[in-house]
Amino acid sequence: MKEINEINLPDDLKYSKDHEWARFENQYVTIGVTDYAQDQLGDIVFVELPQKGDVFKKGDEFGNVESIKAVSELYMPLGGKIFEVNAAFENHPDLANTSPYEKGWMIKVENDNADNINDLMGKDKYYKYLQGIE
Repeated sequence: MKEINEINLPDDLKYSKDHEWARFENQYVTIGVTDYAQDQLGDIVFVELPQKGDVFKKGDEFGNVESIKAVSELYMPLGGKIFEVNAAFENHPDLANTSPYEKGWMIKVENDNADNINDLMGKDKYYKYLQGIE
C-alpha cells in the first residue's frame, strides 16, 4: 500500500469522506473512487454501477466495488440523475486501479444543486482528512 504522501490527489477535484471524487463540469459531475480508496481495496475484480436515468440523493449507495480483499459500497457525494455510466467497467474493472481519475471514472450525474460543491473537500482538506487531522 502507498504512504499517504504518495496518494495522487488532483487539484481540480472535490473529495468525499467516503473516498469518492467529483469533477464539476457545468451542470454535469463526473464521479469515481479516489486513488486512496483503490489503493486500500487492492486489485478490483468487479464493479457494479447504476443505470442511466437512475436518481440518487446525496449519501445514497449507488453501486459497489469488489476487490480481492473485500466488497465496498459506493456512495453518492451529491444528489442527481445518472446521465452516463462508464461501460468500460464491464470488461475492465481494474480501471479503478490503473486510472482512477481518467479512464476509471464511474458515473456522470446531472447536478441537482449548484451548492453541492460546497459539501465536498478540496485536495488539502481531504489530504488532512486522510491523515486524521480533520
